[in-house]
Amino acid sequence: MPVFLTNHYTVSDVHINTRQIIVGAERLLDLCNVADYGLSILLINDREMAQLNSRYRGKNAPTNVLSFPFLDGADDTISSLPIKELGDIIISVDTARREAESSRRTLLERLTWLIIHGLLHLTGYDHERSKKDALLMQERENELISRLQTNRSKPMTHLAINVDHIATIRQARGTIEPDPVTAAAICELAGASGIVVHLREDRRHIQDRDVKLLRQTVKTKLNLEMGAAREIIDIALDIRPDMVTLVPEKRLELTTEGGLNVTGQKKKLAKTIKEMTNAGIPVSLFIDPDLKQIKASHDIGATFVEIHTGRYCDAVSEKERDYEFHLIASAAQEADRLGLRVNAGHGLDYRTTARIAALDVIDELSIGHAVITRAVFTGLKHAVREMLDIIRSAGHGFF
Repeated sequence: MPVFLTNHYTVSDVHINTRQIIVGAERLLDLCNVADYGLSILLINDREMAQLNSRYRGKNAPTNVLSFPFLDGADDTISSLPIKELGDIIISVDTARREAESSRRTLLERLTWLIIHGLLHLTGYDHERSKKDALLMQERENELISRLQTNRSKPMTHLAINVDHIATIRQARGTIEPDPVTAAAICELAGASGIVVHLREDRRHIQDRDVKLLRQTVKTKLNLEMGAAREIIDIALDIRPDMVTLVPEKRLELTTEGGLNVTGQKKKLAKTIKEMTNAGIPVSLFIDPDLKQIKASHDIGATFVEIHTGRYCDAVSEKERDYEFHLIASAAQEADRLGLRVNAGHGLDYRTTARIAALDVIDELSIGHAVITRAVFTGLKHAVREMLDIIRSAGHGFF
């Protein structure tokens, strides 16, 4: 049965990923063995919650969550319901925001707990009956949170290593070392699922010969990042990497500064995608976490999108990082809904990766600079394995 979510909370600076909440709530119903029952969730503010408390509980103050069973009687049980309907969970987002801030959690994490708490009330738990019942309910809450974090619907997020920076060091001295081809082999031996290189028009790091050798030696998957320039397109069609990722490219930038403007160049990008597709090469578009760019990518025939995580990684406050994270989560969910496969990357390091890796719909993370800089001190194999450990241990829930 479906989960119905109504969002009355319209504060402009608060982003609520309603689809992610619905998906998570549906998983909770399954974990509670009531997947064939309907559930309604209503998000409101403190004023509306105080009105409900005054009307139904005689308390003129807001609380965080209220549950209203479809049948509300002392002898009622789920099995006695005449139709498959659990009832309503009503949450004050104002209160949830304050609680999230005081506990140093994200709003989505707090909403998750409140949905679990409300759902348990609907399925017969009641912490107010006795200390024993309160303990039973708390244990069940903790169990459901733990199971959400490990109940990933897709396989573990893969790790692809960008070896551009190895070539940058080599080019700085104009010698033949260090060799990005050798680096790629070490990364694969350490467990990386793919190798990424960006063949720029100015050839500032990766060279044509590198790409040719990598095509011959990479055993996992070779992802060629490139601008949609005729010369580079022809090289890709000749070399035939396992996939290409189209990225914006500016001569003066140190690294890629943002996502493609797909909506503004649909005709040009569609032509390139068609050429690659005809050659059997799947195409990913590197885009900002913007729903318009997601839709445009789908419309012109991309197989993948790679969501730009740079603003999330560069955030200077937890509030800003939470906001950017939820933009990424929303974009990833929408891309998955449209049938696109979803990768993510740019700026991810040993502090910021786990949260993105935990997103259920992310297929692969592309990480380069953080791993290569760590390798200076630990060695490349160890640096790759450290990052893999972070991804493997990331909580794979809907928050």
